[in-house]
Amino acid sequence: MKKETKRIIQTLGKVLFVLYVLALIYFLFFSEEYGRVAIEERQYRYNLVPFVEIRRFWVYRKQLGFFAVFTNLFGNVAGFLPFGFMLPVISEKMRSGWMIILSGFGLSVTVEVIQLITKVGCFDVDDMILNTAGAALGYLLFFICDHLRRKIYGKKI
Repeated sequence: MKKETKRIIQTLGKVLFVLYVLALIYFLFFSEEYGRVAIEERQYRYNLVPFVEIRRFWVYRKQLGFFAVFTNLFGNVAGFLPFGFMLPVISEKMRSGWMIILSGFGLSVTVEVIQLITKVGCFDVDDMILNTAGAALGYLLFFICDHLRRKIYGKKI
């Protein structure tokens, strides 16, 4: 791949990554549709037991409704898919699956701590599990796409 093409892809990737992070910040901290409440109503909420909330959302999926289950279970995974996919595109240092998983986990812990401190949302270990899984799946998609591209074109990005 030409250096100029590579530079354009990385620049576009960086712009898209910044837009993704801004959208993530909005949905995680400011969107009223996803359980964000007025300052007066905020309280400390947390779950430190793994798989409690995941199990609860699955067991009571009919009572909670499709939107609530989808948002909690699949939304947490889908929200971090772009992280795992775009980071290796914009940074050659982030081409390791373990680095993406650790970075996704680190970002997720940061988000959960900020949510706890600001009383926006809930500090939930299950969210960290789902977010980290999303970053890992995003990397897996990158890895598959990169493998296919190498098979077709025979060069590294």
